[in-house]
Amino acid sequence: MSSLMKEKFVLSPYERHEPMNVDPMNNTSKTDWARIDAMADGDIDTSDIPPLPDEFFAKAQLRMPQSPVKVAVSVDTDTLAWFQSQGESADQQMSIALRIYAEAHKAHLVSVSKVNPLQQANHTNTADG
Repeated sequence: MSSLMKEKFVLSPYERHEPMNVDPMNNTSKTDWARIDAMADGDIDTSDIPPLPDEFFAKAQLRMPQSPVKVAVSVDTDTLAWFQSQGESADQQMSIALRIYAEAHKAHLVSVSKVNPLQQANHTNTADG
């Protein structure tokens, strides 16, 4: 047997995974919530939190959640079956998947629109020729 085969493989800390808690409702908090609830704002030590710069507030936007809209969409039966097999929140998961897809494409369109117009013209000419 080669020396490589005899070596023991050890997982790095990044590869080690704790087993998932089978019953998430059994994961009781050790936080003393009664003590937290009784605290006044002035009792909270925020000395380790750096102040937010003015540019943070200049860029801040109020984003109110929008009410979901019900729509009828045709979905492949196997795709629907997969989402339904994930649990009772299949429609929520489909909505989240669509949001992730849309946000990714919005980000892509923004990055494409930032391309130098001269580069776009050269790319268009090359594609046509």
